[in-house]
Amino acid sequence: MAIRKHRKQNSFESVKNASFLLPSFTGFLVLSIIPIVLTFIISFTSWSGLQKLEILSKVFWQENFIGFENYKEILTSGELIRVLKNTAYFVVLYIPLMLTGSLLIATLLNKPYKGAKVFSILYYIPVLTSWIAGALIWKWVLSPEYGAINNLLALIGIEGPGWLQDSKWAMPGIVLASVWKDVGFYGLILLGGLKGINTMYYEAAKIDGASKVKAFFKITLPLLTPYIFFVLIISMINAFQIFPQVMIMTTDAGPNGATQVFVERIYKYGFRYYEMGYATALSWVLFMIIFIFTSIQQKVEKRWVHYEQ
Repeated sequence: MAIRKHRKQNSFESVKNASFLLPSFTGFLVLSIIPIVLTFIISFTSWSGLQKLEILSKVFWQENFIGFENYKEILTSGELIRVLKNTAYFVVLYIPLMLTGSLLIATLLNKPYKGAKVFSILYYIPVLTSWIAGALIWKWVLSPEYGAINNLLALIGIEGPGWLQDSKWAMPGIVLASVWKDVGFYGLILLGGLKGINTMYYEAAKIDGASKVKAFFKITLPLLTPYIFFVLIISMINAFQIFPQVMIMTTDAGPNGATQVFVERIYKYGFRYYEMGYATALSWVLFMIIFIFTSIQQKVEKRWVHYEQ
């Protein structure tokens, strides 16, 4: 009898726990799992997105199923190479600038001084600003004729570039706006890491006669590597998915396709050219690229990340 009673109590607890998890699981299933499965299925079709998505209909598959043709076209097209180059160019410029800026902000905020609270509010304002407003501001700032940057350069006798109107400078302009928008968020993460470092390490280094610069490179950076690693993972994923700044700051991802990136192409093929099958296939190619880069980062993690403090 005791065993039966115990089993009934366990069953009741399981049902009770499941009832609490059901709303979250339902939302995850409807908003995440089902759309992921549907996009994978659609990637093997020529579905335009304008007709009904009748996956269970034989007529739908007879008219739209094309197998791996979307993937073949993507992998053999010159557009994929151009998009990869543009994305890689963005990542190479963005990651070092973002990481340096975030680390600088975190270091400044970690020190007690007058006006620290005001500065902490100011540096986080871009994070709270919508990309639409931020991109429009930077589109004006980077204007070759009326922009603030070129006007400042003119004061010291330097002729500023065309920025968003120049194929060589369009992507650096996008990078500047992206760094401005993101350093506050990542700086806050690194600041949390700095707050968690035991001050005894710095006291011991000071007794040994180590300078502040040496203490920074020998103590701060090694102990901050878990947070830096997290920032690199998140920022890399976000870098591959840049979209609003490109769409707002440039015209048709120009000039001459200089700012064509993955999500911009996915949007154009899906909602402007009405090639939803091709767009979903391109999104899965992007997923695989992000997955590969993330896996590589995790494999080399043990070589430079120190978790013990």
